[in-house]
Amino acid sequence: MNEKLRPQPRPGVMEIAAYVPGKHGDSSKGKVHKLSSNETPLGASPAAIDAAAQVLAHAELYPDGQSSELRAAIAEVHGLNAENILCSNGSDELLGLLAQTYLTAGDEGIFTEHGFLVYRIQILAAGGVPVVVKETGERADVDAILEAVSERTKIVFLANPNNPTGTYIPFEEVRRLHAGLPSHVVLVLDAAYAEYVRRNDYESGIELVSSAQNVVMTRTFSKIHGLAGLRIGWMYAPAGIIDALNRVRGPFNVNAMAIAAGAAAIRDRGHVEEAVAFNEAWLPWVADELTKIGLRVTPSVGNFVLIHFPDDKRSAEAADAYLTERGFILRRVTGYGFPNALRMTIGSEEANRGVVDALTSFMKA
Repeated sequence: MNEKLRPQPRPGVMEIAAYVPGKHGDSSKGKVHKLSSNETPLGASPAAIDAAAQVLAHAELYPDGQSSELRAAIAEVHGLNAENILCSNGSDELLGLLAQTYLTAGDEGIFTEHGFLVYRIQILAAGGVPVVVKETGERADVDAILEAVSERTKIVFLANPNNPTGTYIPFEEVRRLHAGLPSHVVLVLDAAYAEYVRRNDYESGIELVSSAQNVVMTRTFSKIHGLAGLRIGWMYAPAGIIDALNRVRGPFNVNAMAIAAGAAAIRDRGHVEEAVAFNEAWLPWVADELTKIGLRVTPSVGNFVLIHFPDDKRSAEAADAYLTERGFILRRVTGYGFPNALRMTIGSEEANRGVVDALTSFMKA
């Protein structure tokens, strides 16, 4: 058939490499520890689970299209104005809405070379041109980003902390980046892992958003809150950007269970603190133990580590197969520019010790 007779997607769509999520593994062969998607090993707050169950009893009803209960809870916990909060079907939806709203054909969107793959996808889907900037030491380089800005630049995505490296830049550097951008360029601070960071020079972006008209901060309930299955994201942004995105988002983009569970989860500060303490104990332990057996681990402030393998005999591909056979599912990160590395989520004590033991044997083989 003549290709011209078929419906044709807009330019850029067929350049998109579809996002591939972390694999699950085959539980029919025994117990599987899924450490490929940065899910919390502590699960969701019991209060969130109970709240979702109560709403499910009335599944015939549409959700509140404004997510008022959830926005109020977020505002209460973070000390924000609820009018500057927009909730979404996962933070991925917000990234897409921002690209769709602020990019036209040929406009450029900037992100760093090891940044979240969804940035590239959403820029292309909006008809924009992805501009990839080199990092320095597996960390975003503010000077390199600013050098890449052109007359066509309309949006800059910065994951801080970044996935899959786990690195971050101090907030003074974020402020320097913002100060160097034209006022019409939207700076998107993707702070999906902000709750895990315990560094004095880190900020998620709330203060900068409050004082600027072209900065937004996106967050998620998928990580520390353990609600990945309900798909809840939120954004704190200036009123003008909130107004624009409200005009293009779906009218009921957050489901009723997500609204109720999210509100309960963010108010359960004890559960959040428990998750932080667990990660604070096991993140350095995993990194130290893997370093002892000859593997390089990128210093991380998230709930995961990026593990680099030394050679062809002991490659990431071989290690992935070795671990999978033993029920430990990690994440290949070739698409992120790390063909010889694996990303490991900090899991349960059993999972963490099991991966270290397995990789110790692998490195000796």
